Amino acid sequence: MVGRLKKVLESWKKYAEFLLVVPTKRIPNGERRYLSLSQTQACTHEEHSCMHKLMAMTKVAISQMGLIYGCLVEDVITGLSVQCKGWRSMYFIPERKGFLGLAPTTLLQTLVQHKRWSEGEFQILITRHSPFLLGHKRIPLKLQLSYCIYLLWATSWFAVLYYLVVPPLCLLRGISLFPQLSSPWIQSFAYAIFANRAYGLVEFVWSGGTIQGWWNGQRIWVFKRTTSHLFGFFDAIRKLLGFSTSTFVITAKVAEADVSERYEEEKMEFGVSSPMFNILATLALLNMFGFVGGIKMLIMDVESKVLDLLALQIILCGLLVLINLPIYQGLFFRKDSGRMPTSVTYKSIIVSLLACSVALY
Repeated sequence: MVGRLKKVLESWKKYAEFLLVVPTKRIPNGERRYLSLSQTQACTHEEHSCMHKLMAMTKVAISQMGLIYGCLVEDVITGLSVQCKGWRSMYFIPERKGFLGLAPTTLLQTLVQHKRWSEGEFQILITRHSPFLLGHKRIPLKLQLSYCIYLLWATSWFAVLYYLVVPPLCLLRGISLFPQLSSPWIQSFAYAIFANRAYGLVEFVWSGGTIQGWWNGQRIWVFKRTTSHLFGFFDAIRKLLGFSTSTFVITAKVAEADVSERYEEEKMEFGVSSPMFNILATLALLNMFGFVGGIKMLIMDVESKVLDLLALQIILCGLLVLINLPIYQGLFFRKDSGRMPTSVTYKSIIVSLLACSVALY
């Protein structure tokens, strides 16, 4: 067993040397270079297997041009450039996992990682390395459009932030934003909302996931788009205008014992103060206040006009309250070191109350 493990480690060390690129001189910050690979040795792990063949083909493809640096997502821009050289991708999912890695175990590390990804991918889109420019007449249009699913991550913050801010504030004022329940237009809205989520749930479970895993994915989906993508978008614009330079923020993969214990218990980790947590906590409280206000109007309404007029907004705020349950626990109920910092709690309460006061008056 020890001998096999040693052989595997030596083989992966050779594979790491294959991926290593050593520049001959210092590269100016922000400048992209096509670097030649150093002398490589073949990886013998899983020899004669599909995984070994895939690694060998990857080596040949990258060896023609090298790795591209100067971008926060060098793997994406390198892959795009390899495809523009004539190589084609293959959808390959072996039954036995070929690679294993460590993911961040705290919420802040996850958000910082996705902020880096969204910023780097948006930089690719708005520069000459865009798939529509670099890939023009080199890769199919459908592949160029496929890249946009990820390259436009950073632009998704606006729509999501709108649905998390405007509906609860309008709900407090009794302003309807969606069709009434008695309107025939409600069918299209209901189909767009519930059919889309139902399809995603069925697809996730069919792929081997669980309902709880799908729900956690929806929660992180909201958190990322209101924080990571928001900061990534504006940082990419600032860099494009020359006001800042890109910095590669490394996310820690090794956690302390108490953090790991809470991770195993599936408790969301906060613990430190961050502008991202300020936004999440403020939005969570805003939707809680809007939902409580909507339920109050619904109880006091005798003629059932509120239900017909504001039903979709009340449902939306209710779903967002469920999504933000870990935020409320971190703000008010948890006593461990992973709770939301007191400064974040005070700031979010003040800002959300001010926003609700402006909406009411």
